[in-house]
Amino acid sequence: MSLFNRNSQQTNTPVTPLNVLSSQPLVICTGLSGNELYCVAMAGYTPGNILVGNSVYSLGALGGIASNLHAAFGGEVPQYTNMISEGRRLGLQRLETELRQANAIGATGVTSEVIFHPGNIEFLSIGSSLYSRDTTTPTDNYMTSSADGQELFCQIDAGFQPMRLAFGNVAYSIGLARNLLGSLRQMAHGEVTEYSNAFTVTRNLALQRISDDARAINANSVVGIRTTIVPVGDNGIQEMMMLGTASYHAGLTMIAQQAGGVITSDLTAEEMWNVMRMGCAPMQLVLGTSVYSLGVIGGVKAALRGIAKGEVTTLTEMVYGAREKSLKKLQDQAASIGADMVVGIKTYIYQVGSELIEFLAIGTAVKRVDGLAPRSDQLPPQAIIRDKSTFIDTTRQAFGAEISHQASGLGTDTTTRNTQHNLN
Repeated sequence: MSLFNRNSQQTNTPVTPLNVLSSQPLVICTGLSGNELYCVAMAGYTPGNILVGNSVYSLGALGGIASNLHAAFGGEVPQYTNMISEGRRLGLQRLETELRQANAIGATGVTSEVIFHPGNIEFLSIGSSLYSRDTTTPTDNYMTSSADGQELFCQIDAGFQPMRLAFGNVAYSIGLARNLLGSLRQMAHGEVTEYSNAFTVTRNLALQRISDDARAINANSVVGIRTTIVPVGDNGIQEMMMLGTASYHAGLTMIAQQAGGVITSDLTAEEMWNVMRMGCAPMQLVLGTSVYSLGVIGGVKAALRGIAKGEVTTLTEMVYGAREKSLKKLQDQAASIGADMVVGIKTYIYQVGSELIEFLAIGTAVKRVDGLAPRSDQLPPQAIIRDKSTFIDTTRQAFGAEISHQASGLGTDTTTRNTQHNLN
């Protein structure tokens, strides 16, 4: 089978075989799938070997921090944030060291995972190295991307030049202060504004930090953002982490300024390509969160004892109102930056402790831009075909943590998402 060069995407003009183009040894070990290989070739790259970087911390280091959590409710725990951020960055730096030692031009599909071992926590980065088919390209200015090979092609074709993997994280407490619990028991229903405000600040900290990560290297966008929520220990601490590719788009400098200096988007690369093909540019990832009391509705509980079946109208109206409030927050954020639409909205429900529920809505605000279009008229099939898993592990457990799918280098933490339910 032949791969095709970038200037002949819709033709059958073959290019030189992969083992001739690459400066790596004859046998290359890559995490890229067949579809990804095709796409990175069209983007001007040849595959290299898998790269790995890691850092292991003792879980005992968390003990001293835990003693300070009794007064926290819904806010950031900076000690946890800093420790996790340091571990993630060390793992990534070691992957980059391997990349430079291999004289590669970049790495794609780069992950930043958290894996729990007995008594220890590992921060792991894995990616697949790439080489430029232009042998004159210098390797001192390498790129790293969280996008897989298919997504990388879509982003480049849409005009985004990948620069570095970027992330922003925040560790926060979901513990409940005793005095607040006491007041909740007297409530009939409704939003707990103290928690809504705390969680709004906390969620936006991760977004602010991934933007700052991109701004530090003069990028004007972070695309393909994936948001992961992972529990850390058993102290009611969770980490919210946003991972994406810091990039530069020469045609969207004005849009970036409107978005606060850095465009942020959680659209998939294929979605973003299609949105831009329709003349819309991503502006900003927007989110809305509302925390409501559910389990302490005494009057409803009492009424339920005498009901065999039927709708619980009070709960129906309250849950509906909570979603509406979260979506209204998205709308207000988008309007404040001059966006025309919010697309790709997803809604989630999280249990906060045992007596509260958070409603989270997240999407990307976009704006119509005259003359905006990707380089190609249409995406090749290889860029949109989803790879099928050929290794099925039914145990789902290894060393006390769920196994993460590494076959194509996708950056997804799968250690837990126990309380997350996608309602779309």
